Amino acid sequence: MTAENIIWYGHDTFEIRGKNVNIFTDPFQLTTKSKADIILVTHSHYDHCSPEDIDKLLKNDTAIVASQDCKSKINGNVTGMTPGDSVEIKGVNIEAVHAYNIGKDFHPKENQWLGFVFELDGTRYYLAGDTDFIPEMKNLKDIDIAFIPVSGTYVMTAEEAVEATLAINPKLAIPMHFGAIVGSESDATLFKNKLEGKVQVKILDSV
Repeated sequence: MTAENIIWYGHDTFEIRGKNVNIFTDPFQLTTKSKADIILVTHSHYDHCSPEDIDKLLKNDTAIVASQDCKSKINGNVTGMTPGDSVEIKGVNIEAVHAYNIGKDFHPKENQWLGFVFELDGTRYYLAGDTDFIPEMKNLKDIDIAFIPVSGTYVMTAEEAVEATLAINPKLAIPMHFGAIVGSESDATLFKNKLEGKVQVKILDSV
C-alpha cells in the first residue's frame, strides 16, 4: 500500500488525490493553489474548522462534510453529520464515526465530533480526527489507510496510537497531529518504530 496520491500540509490537513475527486481534510494554514471536490471537517476547533482556509479550496461544486457545530461557521455547500451518519457525494461513500477523549476534556464525546471513513477509487481511508484510543475503533473493518494522531496532550500519545492502530489493523498507517501546535517528529518516529513488523507506517514530509 502506497501513499503516492496523498499530500500532507501539516497538522491534520491532507489532500487525497483521486482519479476524478480531490479530497481535503481539516484545512489549516494552507498555501496550496489546489481546489477541493470534497472537504472533510472533523470538529469546530480553529485548527480544524478554519473558514479562511476552507474558502481557499472552494470552487462552484465543492461539497463540505462537517460536524454539526461547524455548519454555521463555513461558507458553501455544507452537509452536517453526527457519528453513525453516512452520505455519498460525487461517488465517494463517507461515514461519520466517533472521535473523542477519554479522561480529558478537550474533545468530549457528547459534542459528537467526528472521524471519517471514506472510500475513494477502491481504497478505504480512516481519518481518526482528534481522539484517544476509543472502543469504537475496534469495530472499524477493512481499512486500507489510516490517518492517526500521535502527539499526546489533546489526542492519543504515540504509545496509545500504536495500540489503536493494532486494533484497527490498516494496511498503512500515516501519523498526524504533530509538528504544528503540539507534538514533534519524534512522536511519529516512535509510533513507526513500535509498529515495525506489525503495521506498515509512512511518515509523510509536510509541504
